Amino acid sequence: MCQIKITNKIAALENLNDDEDVDRTWENIKQNIQTSAKESLGLHKLKQKKPWFDEECLGFLDQRKQAKMQWIQDPSQSNADNLNNVRHEVSRHFRNKMKAYMRAKIEELETNSKILNIMDLYRSINDFKKRYQPRCNIVKDEKGDLVADSHTIVARWRNYFSQLLNVHGVKDVGQAEIHTAEPLVPEPSACEVELAIDKLKSHKSPGIDQIPAELLKQGVEQLVWRFVNLLLLFGIRRNYLKSGRSHHSTYS
Repeated sequence: MCQIKITNKIAALENLNDDEDVDRTWENIKQNIQTSAKESLGLHKLKQKKPWFDEECLGFLDQRKQAKMQWIQDPSQSNADNLNNVRHEVSRHFRNKMKAYMRAKIEELETNSKILNIMDLYRSINDFKKRYQPRCNIVKDEKGDLVADSHTIVARWRNYFSQLLNVHGVKDVGQAEIHTAEPLVPEPSACEVELAIDKLKSHKSPGIDQIPAELLKQGVEQLVWRFVNLLLLFGIRRNYLKSGRSHHSTYS
């Protein structure tokens, strides 16, 4: 279903002018891919990191925000006291919410253990274990000995970066001629673009365009030539921008 929607929407781009701006062309392609995926697959709802956080907690956050805004606009002692009181109240409410949630989860573990519901028991235990991330608070000093004291660790890192970044004895860089002329590169072919899309790894987080690799693979038949034209437009703009600059520059 998703492949059909992407194919139909990308096919509608065939009437677009290939001489238009490369950024506008890419925005059209990206928007059609995202719209097709949203209509056919929908949006994935992320798992909430704090299950105990509810609408009531949002209301307390709004109260704290309003109290802070009042203190910023009028930093009087009364507004400062009000802000501190609201902060204490919000912290107390959050602690009580978290404690109630933990008590409920412990009771759930006990119940699953009594009725021998092993699957749910281990699933709940894994949820607790994932939240604990052990930290390493030990480093080695210059002699290779382990150091655990926090002040000594900070001093060790300070000394390390001081030696790493403060390099002495570097000679002044004289004039150097840097050639920026690039060798001729053949225009990209449809086979190369299709092979590049096919090599994309699935089940990976998308980039800034929010387009997973799976969507590109689903619409590869229609996207290949659009990407080829996009690369050609990018090459034309790049050559145009470079034509106004010299092919070499000097730095002192």
